[in-house]
Amino acid sequence: MLKFLILGVLGLLIVVSLLAAALGTAGWWVLVAVAVLLLVLAIHDLVQRRHSILRNYPVIGHLRFLLEDIRPEMQQYFIERNYDGRPFDRDTRSAIYERAKGQKEEQPFGTERDVYRPGYEYLVHSTAPVDPLPDEPRVHIGGRECTHPYDMSLLNVSAMSFGALSANAILALNGGAAKGGFAHDTGEGGISEYHTRCGGDLVWELGSGYFGARTDDGGFDEKQFAEKAAMDAVKLVSLKLSQGAKPGIGGVLPAAKVSPEIARARSVPVGVKCVSPAAHRVFSTPRELVLFLAHLRELAGGKPVGFKLCVGSRADVLAICKAILAEGTAPDFIIVDGGEGGTGAAPLEYEDHIGTSLTEGLHIVHNALVGTGLRGQIRIGASGKVSTGIDIVKRLCQGADYTNSARAMMMAVGCIQAQLCHTNTRPVGVATQDPKRMRALDVPDKTERVYRYHRATIAQALQVMASMGVHSPAELNAAMLRRQVDVSTVHSYAELQPGLRPGQLLDEPPADWASDWRDADPDRFGVPRATAA
Repeated sequence: MLKFLILGVLGLLIVVSLLAAALGTAGWWVLVAVAVLLLVLAIHDLVQRRHSILRNYPVIGHLRFLLEDIRPEMQQYFIERNYDGRPFDRDTRSAIYERAKGQKEEQPFGTERDVYRPGYEYLVHSTAPVDPLPDEPRVHIGGRECTHPYDMSLLNVSAMSFGALSANAILALNGGAAKGGFAHDTGEGGISEYHTRCGGDLVWELGSGYFGARTDDGGFDEKQFAEKAAMDAVKLVSLKLSQGAKPGIGGVLPAAKVSPEIARARSVPVGVKCVSPAAHRVFSTPRELVLFLAHLRELAGGKPVGFKLCVGSRADVLAICKAILAEGTAPDFIIVDGGEGGTGAAPLEYEDHIGTSLTEGLHIVHNALVGTGLRGQIRIGASGKVSTGIDIVKRLCQGADYTNSARAMMMAVGCIQAQLCHTNTRPVGVATQDPKRMRALDVPDKTERVYRYHRATIAQALQVMASMGVHSPAELNAAMLRRQVDVSTVHSYAELQPGLRPGQLLDEPPADWASDWRDADPDRFGVPRATAA
């Protein structure tokens, strides 16, 4: 490992310098002193617990922090690139790291925003702001058929599997969730021992591979599911239909990465390639999906059950709504995953060109539920590049009830966006199964960072709402969020994306929804059809 090579080189340098100093001039003692100081620094870096990168890369890791101090150009170019290739702006990056570290966030010299740039968005503040809420409001999840509802935080840990993340990263995320009182989504890789050790509330995500509740031939195992869903840590069950960063495809974990720990969590054989198919085997129509969700709720003892999707066809969303109405059973929540979501394992074409944006996806799902009279029964979560208090408030304005964050939570744990997720060589031990690299991630320190990041971000969201004159999230609406359409035109989202009235689709669908409503079939998922101009 590199850190031991550095120690060895420094030790050899000291020995050679001592010999040279003994045999040569007094100037060699300067080199001895420098080498000794570097060795002391290297030892300090190895034993400290604050910075994972210094524990893995003693001495030379300080170059990274030197570049951080050369703000903003060098930091943005060399260090702070977002791991799906699209960088956060400087203020967002700074806010995440500073909140996680408990540092002061205020920025000098005022705004750097280009207010006339098309696409620029802003929230409308009130001339008569109010005091922020003293405590975070919770989102009650659980419909008529749910006997064990759950009160969700406005910001939670989004789906990231054990296998994609290291054991220590999972422990830190779950510990932060336990301390901060928010939920931790397991990702589709199953429930590992690291998800339950710290006591955080879990959203168990079940994907098309049914990992953790899987038969030998890759089907759904009801008995395994019921046993694990009964765990106290599991508060909700989320059925994954698609993922924002790669909708329409599954995943593959190479055989070499299927360790005994990962095999136990996923209910798969050790050392055998683990495949998550693109489509589910236990349902193929909207009606079958709705009935399967109801069955999962029964097996889970009445805990909230819902599904996650990256929206594709609007008609498919409406078909699910029709199936809910026809069968008289509804999911307790729907998580809308935006196409801007990130992952370490998606083809570039999927990351950049497939999947509806979170803004459009929320508009479709929220209004489909409103228009069919189902919105009061079903809560909506939003995930996809949610990082700041502003992101939370914007998504609530657009129809979400709560939000989930993945990459910002990874950054709170210490991720530096090295974009090496697929290589198993991530330098700070977040997205790797290399035990030597993983060991550098100090769980207690990173747990505290996750907790601090969540607490500060929620506080900022509540402060923003107070500045808007809002006493609770229920008062937020699309008219409060504005978008710069061009240099001289600004519209609110209420104008850009007019909403439906409760039950409007059942009475008389508006013209721009009529064709999709007509095509929506509860007994099939369809392909969008061309319409006459």
